[in-house]
Amino acid sequence: MSKQFLALIVLCFALMSACKNNQKTATITTDYGTITVKLYNETPQHRDNFLKLANEGFYNGTLFHRVISEFMIQGGDPDSKNATPEQMLGQGEPGYTIPAELVPKLYHKRGALCAARKSDQINPEKQSSGSQFYIVQGKKWTDIELQQIEAMTGTKFGEVEKKTYKEIGGTPMLDGKYTVFGEVISGMEVVDKIAEQPTGPADRPLQDVKMTIKMNN
Repeated sequence: MSKQFLALIVLCFALMSACKNNQKTATITTDYGTITVKLYNETPQHRDNFLKLANEGFYNGTLFHRVISEFMIQGGDPDSKNATPEQMLGQGEPGYTIPAELVPKLYHKRGALCAARKSDQINPEKQSSGSQFYIVQGKKWTDIELQQIEAMTGTKFGEVEKKTYKEIGGTPMLDGKYTVFGEVISGMEVVDKIAEQPTGPADRPLQDVKMTIKMNN
C-alpha cells in the first residue's frame, strides 16, 4: 500500500471525524503541498472569523511571511500580497482585532493553529490579530525543560500536555498567551518543509511561500 494512499485514508477519517463533531475544516494550499486544518468550536469568534475571511478569499495570494525552524510558520498579513522582496511584513491587519479566547485544554502542541497578536506592552488584553495566524512546528521537550518553562512562565502543565510535548512536540512557552483555535489534521510534512526554508530579515523566506485557503464544509 503506497504512502500516498495511506495519507488519503488518514485524511478521509480525519475529515469524517471533524464532520461528525460538526467541526469546520479548511485546506491551505501552497507550492509545497496542502495542509488541512480543523477549527475548534471552543473558540467560536476565531472560528467564525477564519471561516469568513477564507470564504471571502481574503487569504488567497498572501504569504507565509515569517518562518522559524522548530517553532512555527506565520501568515495572513494582507500587506504580503504582491509584496516586494525587501518589504517588511507582519503589521498588516483587516482593521479589527478579536478578543482572546484562551481555553486551557487547547495548547500549543505540534500542529496547533493559533492567532498571532501584538505584544503585551501594547496589547495587555492579548487580543488576537484579525487575520494573522501561525501553525506550530515546535520540537520535543524534556521533563527538565518543561519544569524550567513552568518556573519561568508560571504555567502548570497537566500530564496530557507533558506527554504530548515530550513525545510529539510543540511550543509550550506560548500556552495561555495566544489563542489556539484549531489544529492540522493532514499535511504536517508541508509545515515542516515551509519551516525549513532559507530566510532573510525578519525571518521572511527568501522565496515567497504563497497560500490559498478554502473551507471544506
